[in-house]
Amino acid sequence: MRVVTREEWLAARKELLAEEKELTRARDRVNAERRRLPMVRVDKPYTFDGPDGTVGLLDLFEGRKQLVMHHFMFDPEWDTACPSCSSAADGIAGLRQLHARNTTLVAVSRAPYPKIAAFRERMGWTFPWYSSYGTDFNFDFHATLDDRVAPVLLHFRTEAELAEKGTPWTGGGWAASMRGTEMPGISAFLRDGDEVFHTYSTFGRGIEEFHNGYPYLDLTALGRQEEWEEPKGHAEPLGRQVGGPGMRLPDEYDG
Repeated sequence: MRVVTREEWLAARKELLAEEKELTRARDRVNAERRRLPMVRVDKPYTFDGPDGTVGLLDLFEGRKQLVMHHFMFDPEWDTACPSCSSAADGIAGLRQLHARNTTLVAVSRAPYPKIAAFRERMGWTFPWYSSYGTDFNFDFHATLDDRVAPVLLHFRTEAELAEKGTPWTGGGWAASMRGTEMPGISAFLRDGDEVFHTYSTFGRGIEEFHNGYPYLDLTALGRQEEWEEPKGHAEPLGRQVGGPGMRLPDEYDG
């Protein structure tokens, strides 16, 4: 890492600022295109279990116009939720700013609600978290993959496309051994009266800015401290990337 004068730093900072402004304009364009996406009416009567019993998808809005949903990986057979999803959840602070903009945020997992409630209490989280246990919701929205329940769509690739291009973690096509795979993701919904519309979903790196404090780490000199980052050798990799060997549940880190 170079040490320079304040004047040299300012010159280099202005060069980077030009690239940052290009990125900002590109992000604005992509966000506009996202808002222009068509939407799909949700007609299936999905139900969810929460602190007040069984509710419908419309109830998750809490009377607001928009709903943002974390597809939180928590298989019914697991004792605890996914560490990676938990790192994202650990960054969810108060929701007042979303509520002030007519938007509700919730998490949904397949684990039975008592497991969710116990884990939520352990982590000290306060955001709404519901169970879709025993329903098709996760499968229909491709947060749980099982070709016996719903057509597979992994990162928006069908089984045929996966056979050609491979899955992200194996390079091969879809296999029966992958049935029940839990996927992290985020979906958005819009309410018009009593009608609900699905407007957006994203998976993979589409949700990474909600993980591990990445937006803050990307501003620092050492960055995310992950092996793939450039420049090589700039920081010691911690192995705490999504799925990495150093990833832990939030309350299992030393400091």
